[in-house]
Amino acid sequence: MSDECKPVGELSFREAMAELDAIVARLEGNTLELEESLRSYERGVALLAALQQRLADAEQKVEVLMGELSGQKDDGERDTTLS
Repeated sequence: MSDECKPVGELSFREAMAELDAIVARLEGNTLELEESLRSYERGVALLAALQQRLADAEQKVEVLMGELSGQKDDGERDTTLS
């Protein structure tokens, strides 16, 4: 797997998901030696943490955007008085 040497932060979301899926499949295959299993598991944990953070960041951006949309008031609801 050529992407395995690539730092997690440099992978696109899709690449990270694909690599994580491949790692899970290899681990479930029960064909790896203990050392390789541990390295794969460690890489999988790093990928999962990065993916979860990216999803959390995306969710926060969506919430901000939705807040901006719902925060827009029409002219009848706006306070037009000068303070």
